[in-house]
Amino acid sequence: MGLTYTIKNQEGQYFITCTVHQWADVFTRELYKEILLDSIRHCQKHKGLQVYGWVLMSNHIHMIISSNKNKLSDIVRDFKKYTATKIVEAISNNASESRRGWLLWLLVKDEEISFWQDGYHGEEIFTTAFFETKLNYIHLNPVRAGLVEKEEEYLYSSCGDSYGIRKGQLDLFIDS
Repeated sequence: MGLTYTIKNQEGQYFITCTVHQWADVFTRELYKEILLDSIRHCQKHKGLQVYGWVLMSNHIHMIISSNKNKLSDIVRDFKKYTATKIVEAISNNASESRRGWLLWLLVKDEEISFWQDGYHGEEIFTTAFFETKLNYIHLNPVRAGLVEKEEEYLYSSCGDSYGIRKGQLDLFIDS
């Protein structure tokens, strides 16, 4: 991981992207999405993770995050390690997973899990304008991918919350 994209300010707010190894479309299955979202919820409840915006796509997740309790880099590291292990385990045990052999071949090498690409491309957010740019980027991701016509229609995103349309699947941290 390049030094440019490390979390230097552990109290800062960051835009991060975590990408599945080889851009494999793992998050097309509800089971794997739920493992990932449950892990984020756990980090929010027990580790001080604050989520300001997010979107889960088929092979990556974008988030704007900070922490008020633990080192943010430690939270991201633990989140990636835990979700990698649990999702690969779920793929292994999912008898109805039609891509099981291929996914395990792709994500496990020499008995080592290689679920996430190295790093997480963290960019510290210093200004409201940069925050808004990144939040708009996150929310428009499903539109650019052709999954929905309007960003607020996508259920695996903070957009519905941000627009006041519906309660999202993750609690958002609102700065006061």
